Amino acid sequence: MLASLVEAAYHIPSPVQAGMIPCALTGRDVLGQARTGTGKTAAFAIPILEQIGRGGEGPLPQAIVLVPTRELAVQVRDEISKLAKGRKTRVVAVYGGKPIREQVTKLTRGAEIVVGTPGRVIDLLARNSLQLQNLKIVVLDEADRMLDIGFRPDIEKILRRCPTQRQTLLLSATVAPGVERLAKRYMIDPEVMDFSPKNKTVDTIEQHYFSVDEERKFELLVRLLEREQPEQAIVFCRTKRGTDRIHHKLTKKIASVDLIHGDMAQSARDRVMRSFRDGNVRILIATDVVGRGIDVSNISHIINYDMPQSSDDYVHRVGRTGRMGREGVAYSFVTPEQGIELTQIEMLINTLLKRDEMENYQTVARAAPPRETPGDETPAEPKPQPPGQRPRRRHRRGL
Repeated sequence: MLASLVEAAYHIPSPVQAGMIPCALTGRDVLGQARTGTGKTAAFAIPILEQIGRGGEGPLPQAIVLVPTRELAVQVRDEISKLAKGRKTRVVAVYGGKPIREQVTKLTRGAEIVVGTPGRVIDLLARNSLQLQNLKIVVLDEADRMLDIGFRPDIEKILRRCPTQRQTLLLSATVAPGVERLAKRYMIDPEVMDFSPKNKTVDTIEQHYFSVDEERKFELLVRLLEREQPEQAIVFCRTKRGTDRIHHKLTKKIASVDLIHGDMAQSARDRVMRSFRDGNVRILIATDVVGRGIDVSNISHIINYDMPQSSDDYVHRVGRTGRMGREGVAYSFVTPEQGIELTQIEMLINTLLKRDEMENYQTVARAAPPRETPGDETPAEPKPQPPGQRPRRRHRRGL
């Protein structure tokens, strides 16, 4: 383990790792509250690797890690494999969007650690291709996100199939009531550790906003990217269709742009994330599918082209930069109607975002002067209605 840590260039543990690893190595259940980008994966991967058999001890898994997204499953598998270098430990990722037959074959050959999304794990359990009776450790990573996207029934079904005598590690950015209920029901006297800063976002992230009309946002995006020249940036959109549209327009103006959203085939999503990690893609247009857990170290800028649906989503989006103490910048495009949403975010993070302006570019149209009746400053008198006839109502058509 020490040799693999040196090779991975892990020299000093992060607070999450320093707090969680010694406790997890005792075999005790741990409920850890920590935002993404703090080294959570190694905090549970190291205790798993130290406590399970050395490999080749039969086909059944000894540890399972449940994660909310396919991209996170691949990332966690790669991280554990990196830390397991020199061992015979086999790590298999199981997730939707890829043929289930390939994953069944890998499980049949044997795997000590399985990393998967709850939906695909349920499918494999139903086919009897995944056996959980030998499990020693269960990890719920990004538990709040899994509950947010409706995985509670699947998670509970999986946990009920796991041995009673096991260690459970639950990691979550927020301990919402749903996460708390899950912990009370399926964990035994867990050690509760809170690694969240009092401030919801990191001090190393500069946070700015532009007040901008909806129809002027794309031009502002182009000008901002030209001004900032980011090393790597993620541009967050709210919808898949919006992501496609921005990507189509931006590729005509800027090089090295790609996109990712939930409607893409898994092979295409894997290809895009690989290119982004390798630095071949500089600007990634994305929905919230990469809003959590994705660790790309060179992201210098986050741009919220569309404001997120919730204030918590803002925290997770912005957390893609400024990871492990690095510096980062976040810009949010706020339309005149979204002032309340901006205020809610500022209240959550207890920080005022700095207003930014683009030189020689007007982001909000000036209000039109009030119309006046020609030749007279008083409005024209309405025409009198014939006796007995109701005044004609004017209707404004809605979209």
